[in-house]
Amino acid sequence: MNIRIWIYYFKHAVSNILSNQWIHLISIGTISISLLLFGAFTLFFVNVNTWMVEWGQSLSMSVYLDDGIQRDVKDEIESIIKGLPGAEITGYISKEKAEADLIAALGAQAGLLDGITSNPLPASFEITFKDRKEHQVDAKRIKVFLDQLEGVDEVQYSEQWLERFEDLIYLLKLGGLIVGGLFSVAVLFIITNTIKLTIYSRRDEIEIFKLVGATDWFVKMPFLIEGAIQGILSGFIALLILFLAYSLFSLKTVHIFGLPVMDIVFLPYGYILLIFIFSLLLGLTGSFIAVGRFFRLLG
Repeated sequence: MNIRIWIYYFKHAVSNILSNQWIHLISIGTISISLLLFGAFTLFFVNVNTWMVEWGQSLSMSVYLDDGIQRDVKDEIESIIKGLPGAEITGYISKEKAEADLIAALGAQAGLLDGITSNPLPASFEITFKDRKEHQVDAKRIKVFLDQLEGVDEVQYSEQWLERFEDLIYLLKLGGLIVGGLFSVAVLFIITNTIKLTIYSRRDEIEIFKLVGATDWFVKMPFLIEGAIQGILSGFIALLILFLAYSLFSLKTVHIFGLPVMDIVFLPYGYILLIFIFSLLLGLTGSFIAVGRFFRLLG
């Protein structure tokens, strides 16, 4: 198709937007909010999924010690841990350090601990297992073995947390899909009605085009481009706001008792591209529905 016709389509679409700018601004703003919420859900699931995959590929353990444990008993536990296949002690967290880490994690809410007269947190050894497959590490068997040692209060390992989170994550994913579907329907409704309003405001102009022999697609194309522009602009605004919010969010790593649990990252480029394509498709679909209904009525 001639490039000049496409230039005409784009000029006509931009002219339509500028002549009905308040309607389009409200529409783009509303769609941007919907896409922003959708993007926030996506960002959350990307980070949670990455965190679960990393934890699934590695094994870490926390061996909590009894209060008042004797030094020789603690040294014996440390020696036994070092003798486990593939085990490496990454750190020893004393009761005092555990309390300091908790206070740091609570931040402004640390005053909640003022009424506690004694430190209830246990000391612990933090362990990771290297070459897990090579050493055929059985996390449950090791936990049972360590639990039986004198001076050990409790043993927790990363797979336990994953097992506890699996059902919750499944429900959150299901909820995210439902919410995403509802957002998509809402965006389609907004774009469809916005394009419908601009079409009806130019009804006489469209009828004149039809009378002089213009094809349906010649008339429809500027409105389809309008919807695409709305979708792309909304997607860009939503991602920009999401990135600014991420950049201003000071806590990029979530800690529990000083251990890095989740590094919060922004959406990968693939997801950003998918959101742009998704917003473009929503814009095109909404405008296609609007012009289709109008031309059926016109016919």
